[in-house]
Amino acid sequence: MQHRRKSGVLLHPTSLPGSGGIGSFGSDARRFIDFLHKSGQTIWQILPLGPTAYGNSPYSCYSAFAGNPLLVSLETIVDEGDVPGKELKIDLPEERVDYHAVERHKYHVLRKAAASFFTAGEQCRKEDFWRFCDSTFWLHDYALFMALKEHFKGKSWCDWPEDIALRKPEALEEYSQKLGAAIGEQKYMQWQFSRQWLRLKSYANEMGIEIIGDMPIFVAFDSVDVWANPHLFHLNDEGRPTVVAGVPPDYFSKTGQLWGNPLYNWDKVASDGFGWWVARLRNDLSLYDMVRIDHFRGFEAYWEVPAREKTAKNGRWVKGPGESLFHALIDQLGQLPLIAEDLGVITPEVEALRDRFGFPGMKILQFAFGSGPKNPYLPHNHTRNCAVYTGTHDNDTTSGWFASLKEKDQQNILDYLNVSGENISWELIRAALASVADIAVFPLQDILELPSTGRMNIPGVAGGNWSWRFTADALNSSVAKRLKELTKLYGRGKGNHWN
Repeated sequence: MQHRRKSGVLLHPTSLPGSGGIGSFGSDARRFIDFLHKSGQTIWQILPLGPTAYGNSPYSCYSAFAGNPLLVSLETIVDEGDVPGKELKIDLPEERVDYHAVERHKYHVLRKAAASFFTAGEQCRKEDFWRFCDSTFWLHDYALFMALKEHFKGKSWCDWPEDIALRKPEALEEYSQKLGAAIGEQKYMQWQFSRQWLRLKSYANEMGIEIIGDMPIFVAFDSVDVWANPHLFHLNDEGRPTVVAGVPPDYFSKTGQLWGNPLYNWDKVASDGFGWWVARLRNDLSLYDMVRIDHFRGFEAYWEVPAREKTAKNGRWVKGPGESLFHALIDQLGQLPLIAEDLGVITPEVEALRDRFGFPGMKILQFAFGSGPKNPYLPHNHTRNCAVYTGTHDNDTTSGWFASLKEKDQQNILDYLNVSGENISWELIRAALASVADIAVFPLQDILELPSTGRMNIPGVAGGNWSWRFTADALNSSVAKRLKELTKLYGRGKGNHWN
């Protein structure tokens, strides 16, 4: 395991500034990469990039392989000539994402662009499109699934007519022909997503920035993954889950978190050498330089809740695939550049699985205080092979978190850090950078010293999440200089030295 000290910023692309009501892979994304470069950072960590379902959570997507068309830059499509610039003239909020308004506008423009491309697009671009279609094994199933979702007014796949819900061959053929135009639109969106993202990633890599992606362990029930592979999940004869995923009561919730995702039938998943998981991780490694696997502990044992339950309290721990999955992945993919999200109820068995393959775990500084000097998240207890965060997308901002604490708890933190607390966000960033951990990451909200209004997600709360955005003027030269000086001081970044 190499030990090179690196640091960077956690920011989902939806939070980027710019026109169109939501961040995209356009010029503002490149400007953010330029900021990372100027501030001495070598990591950009993001959340999952999949097409989000109800609630707009990137952890609940219609596909584990496809990309979210809302992240496609419409300006780039205008530059390519698929739609005129006048289509982009719309007044949408800049400070937060109004998903309903953005979806209505952006999908309207993307469908127009697809129609223009298919009728008048340049031949060389069409050839590139067809190469993408031919080489992307999951594309037709996904495009058909999304076309069917639209055709059946958004109903879950298990509520479609039985012949297509059960994927009978004659029904698949019939709907593939009947919905041909809509399927073509979906494939066009995925083509644009893929080429725009890979160009952006290439730009980041050229600037010395690695992309850390994020892979949820589970998939959404109403997804093409379950519709196309029902045998891989615990479903009843009607196609509905018998047991679902969650976590027991923890820091975030007194009744636990009932996620509701269908659980894998790991015996079936393993029957072909974990082929679905190999394909999934291979796809992610084509998009990112490293991958954080969310809820890593679920591979050792996962919390199984009967589907009828209203909370996650009445569940049980069930053994996961353990080492056999990762041996299969390594056999097919080689060394795995993974970060194990090992938060929550962690047992010696989970730690052993993580360490068996040398995966760095996570240390959250907001979890470090309040339980004495042996707390594993305190900087003096860190190890080199881990990633330290001030907080994650599920945490409050550092300023908001600190303000919510009792005065006694605040003072304990200030005493440990030996600071006044006037700039607590930067003091925690400093602590992360100073840690012996190889990787240090902090949400952009902490760099900007934002209060709780900048929070990205509140676990267990259905609405109002995932909508935070920053403004283009927030990342100025003084912020970049301040971050670069600290990064250099603690031996991170490209030079990894003081001079």
